[in-house]
Amino acid sequence: MNLDSENLTLKPLSFDELDTNYINWLNDADTCKYNSHGDAVYTRKMAEEFIENIQKSKNCEVWAVYLKSHNHHIGNISLQNIDLKNRQAEIAYLFGEKQYWGRGYATEASKILIKRAFEDLKLHRLYFGTHIDNIAMQKVGEKLGFQKEGLLKDAQYKNGKYNDIVRYGLIQQEREINLPII
Repeated sequence: MNLDSENLTLKPLSFDELDTNYINWLNDADTCKYNSHGDAVYTRKMAEEFIENIQKSKNCEVWAVYLKSHNHHIGNISLQNIDLKNRQAEIAYLFGEKQYWGRGYATEASKILIKRAFEDLKLHRLYFGTHIDNIAMQKVGEKLGFQKEGLLKDAQYKNGKYNDIVRYGLIQQEREINLPII
């Protein structure tokens, strides 16, 4: 099953993505500046094991984001820690093709996945956390209607120091009030 918007197609992450720049993104300092990756060399074997585990997982969906006009893999977006009892999940991002940064594709991919989370999976709440200095991610979240929920002090050790994580959440009813349905 693929998910589509005007400019993007989301496909379940598969071994096909091993032949794209996917592995390189996880070894790129700029791409991994604010996330949990980049502390050690990421190998093809690690990627294969990750994809194999994701394909078996019942509480995680990772989608490869493709630009329709070029059929080019530009990033991944996921629902992680899917909790059906409490009807919530974490949304996470990895966009590694830098020439497409700042063009609204993370927002567009998010709208697709938010719709899936609330309409198909019947979730009630989505959330994410990001490095305090990741202003671009915070802006994406706010554009999508996520509200700042709090700050986790020294929650991430990255680049030789502890960093704060800003937490955001989106409740389904708030989305229905504040955002147009796509």
